[in-house]
Amino acid sequence: MAEQNSTGPAVRQARQQSGMSLRALASAIDVSVGTMSAIENGKVALTIDRLHAIARHLDVPPARLLSPPPDRAPVDTPAASGDTDWRRFFELDLDPALRAAVEVFTDLGYHGATMRLVATAADSSVAGIYHYHRSKQHLLATLMTRTMEDIEWRVAAADAEGDRPAERFALMVEALALGHTVRRDLAFITATEMRSLEEPDRRTVADARRRLQARLDAAAVAAAADGTFTTPDPRGTARAVTTMCMALTYWFSPTGPLSPDEVARDYAGHALAMMQVQSR
Repeated sequence: MAEQNSTGPAVRQARQQSGMSLRALASAIDVSVGTMSAIENGKVALTIDRLHAIARHLDVPPARLLSPPPDRAPVDTPAASGDTDWRRFFELDLDPALRAAVEVFTDLGYHGATMRLVATAADSSVAGIYHYHRSKQHLLATLMTRTMEDIEWRVAAADAEGDRPAERFALMVEALALGHTVRRDLAFITATEMRSLEEPDRRTVADARRRLQARLDAAAVAAAADGTFTTPDPRGTARAVTTMCMALTYWFSPTGPLSPDEVARDYAGHALAMMQVQSR
């Protein structure tokens, strides 16, 4: 048997870096989603044959799955630290249940997920999850609220960094694109599960979205007023740009040819092109 304690987290890290979902890997090695989750949480030891099968499907050397992943990055607490560098990302301070919910909701969708699957992914009991989170809906609301808070402060900081309206607009688009690539799974859940969110949390998240869009709209309209943007519909184009950034969660892969920084800069350039910047 492979070493149980280090193999599970190493398998999870390799799978996430490959972009393969928990369900897809489970299907590939012919086990249930619950068994695959238990493997990743060290509750089911791996046979040599299964270890090699996982390595083959993830396209990594088997030895990599025997090494524990590096220590977790420091958590992202800009409000407490006073950090205003919106391009700098740390890991969000999510408890084990919330981290597990991100994984399960991303793989199975909110309605396909169960508290038992979340508990298995968190290496906890169902009762343990309920001790901290009263329902599956509470998990979803917490994740979506935290995601919007993180994106909102970054976009606001980017807005404050620019001098002219066109520059502010481009920086905000860069921040929005970064939020949807660096935090791809959280942003995907927030973009796709709005219909699953109940009141009053639905209104809270919707209000945050409206505030973000209002910032982009204001900069676009101001840049049109000073003659930098020549699009006849700056507000409509700003909304198209926002949709373009949100769609990053559908295709961006951390193992792809472009880094989040590169994609974000490219998208800022695309946004300026859509705004039909006047040459000076």
